[in-house]
Amino acid sequence: MSQESAPRSDQAGLLPALHRLQDQLGYIPDHAIADLARTYNVSRAEVEGVIGFYHDFRRTPPGRRRLQMCRAESCQAMGADALAAHASGKLGVGFGATTADGAITLEAAYCLGNCACSPALMLDGRLYGRIDAERLDELLAEGGAA
Repeated sequence: MSQESAPRSDQAGLLPALHRLQDQLGYIPDHAIADLARTYNVSRAEVEGVIGFYHDFRRTPPGRRRLQMCRAESCQAMGADALAAHASGKLGVGFGATTADGAITLEAAYCLGNCACSPALMLDGRLYGRIDAERLDELLAEGGAA
């Protein structure tokens, strides 16, 4: 067996490989699990365990837009729970899900680093602070999602 085709024993490479795959496809497809396990010489269960441990990995394709709502303590103290309930009700999905039309994926974030402007959210990679239900509705409407 050539050195090039031998399974890697560097299991530490699995995490960067998962990040690369998600960056390329937007999620980790089922068919990639066995390939990753073979490549990094780990079991499928170990690959699944890594994916499940890190909240940022997705197993399904994301929506066209990504709404991340901060769920950390500072934002909770400033009304994030009510804002999250509003977003979930408006979009008709819970955290970790994508709207039926594929427009928006609603995700929980555990600190966006904007605690001084709680509650915070990130929409399509752009950070917003001091968000209330009315402002959230405006942001969603600006992108044609509401």
